[in-house]
Amino acid sequence: MLDLFLKGGFLMYPIALCSLIGLSILINKAIQYRSLLKDIEASPDEIVKRKPDIMTPILKAIEDGCDEKELSVIGTRQVRSIEKGLSWLGLIAIITPLLGLTGTVTGMIKAFMVIAESASVNPSMLAGGIWEALITTAAGLLVAIPIHIGHHYLEKQADEIAFVMKEVTMSLCIKKGGFRKGGEVPLTQ
Repeated sequence: MLDLFLKGGFLMYPIALCSLIGLSILINKAIQYRSLLKDIEASPDEIVKRKPDIMTPILKAIEDGCDEKELSVIGTRQVRSIEKGLSWLGLIAIITPLLGLTGTVTGMIKAFMVIAESASVNPSMLAGGIWEALITTAAGLLVAIPIHIGHHYLEKQADEIAFVMKEVTMSLCIKKGGFRKGGEVPLTQ
């Protein structure tokens, strides 16, 4: 395996780095989202009793009697804190196939340089450049595809968390007698 990595050329290092960063973000966010959903998927009364960290600013705002615009800003801030890191996954999913493609181009350049420098070319002379081209392309795709799938899954989880937070907030506001003014649903994204 190390031999394949080394044959892929210098672009295998940033691809490997993207893989490690992406995997660590995926695992971290999956654990975080599972915990958040567990914390907020309860009755509104139970949430008021337990005061999960993600809901604390919203619960305080409801208690203080803020209007829907203030509550919307607070909810949006909480949702953004949940989504922190997801943009990096999207970036990694885009960059790694491009790094693989760059490796393809550099590998093919090496192969054509061998052809240009030699009067007679045999296939073994071209193998190094072709190896680099194929390995970096495959590595870029093998990193990007699962990262992209994980990114999509985590975006859906973040949307679910935001929706549940919105439901709980609406329920608590209605229970408390509504907003001071207006009447729109809080926590718009």
